[in-house]
Amino acid sequence: MSKLLKRLSTSLKGKKTDTTTTAQAPEPASTSSATTSTPAAPPTTEPAQPTSTLPTTTTPTTTTMSSAPKIAIVIHSLWGHVKQLADKVEAGAKAAGADVTVYRFSETLPDEVLTKMHAPKDLLSHLPEITAADLTKYDGFLFGFGTRYGRTPAQVSTFFDTTGGLWASGGLVGKFGGIFTSTASQHGGQETTALTTIPFFAHHGITFVPIGYQFPQLLATDKVANGSAYGAATLSGGDGSVQPTEGDLAVAEGQGKYFATTVGHFVRGKAAASA
Repeated sequence: MSKLLKRLSTSLKGKKTDTTTTAQAPEPASTSSATTSTPAAPPTTEPAQPTSTLPTTTTPTTTTMSSAPKIAIVIHSLWGHVKQLADKVEAGAKAAGADVTVYRFSETLPDEVLTKMHAPKDLLSHLPEITAADLTKYDGFLFGFGTRYGRTPAQVSTFFDTTGGLWASGGLVGKFGGIFTSTASQHGGQETTALTTIPFFAHHGITFVPIGYQFPQLLATDKVANGSAYGAATLSGGDGSVQPTEGDLAVAEGQGKYFATTVGHFVRGKAAASA
């Protein structure tokens, strides 16, 4: 009996030891978990990351987008009416941020004829004469001249005929053009003068920029309204005694501003696309 009690006691002690060992087994696991959580700390190099996202093209793009369109205004004016329009066209173009140069067409009439026509000799002498090569330096050009029988005068046609080399080489393709004019009478060709000049633009690949009827002065019905959808215009009378009206000059200035704005959109867009 006593031997049996000893065996039971020994057996109970062994089970107690096993239970204790089993309960203690999870402890190493918790220690291991604590050890593996240490690498989860945030890396010390993270604050430096934002500097790598700074764009490197900001400065060049801003510089390119600020480029101004280069525009040439080329005129022929016997009595000064077209010159007055040109002054306003120039002012409007400059107000739109364009780089503007004014030229004159070469005179083809002899001095004795100009004298009989009472045309001032030195009216445009301060302006440089345009050459075909000059046109290639500009993004666009506005031509101003009086009409002859509803079309361009000889001085302008003669110049156009010198641009054959540019036509052959495509030197003016992609540029812009506009027209303003002066007539002796109310129905002397303000529209046809522009219409008969457009073929010159078309053959050179020049984009013609009309003004439409965006200016209210063109829609007046209670007084003489010069100009048309094709461009600004004025009335001189047969002897040059009629002067441009405020409306004529306002449309001319508006045309210069609109033309420069239109050309500027293209120039800056083209520069941005190639940047």
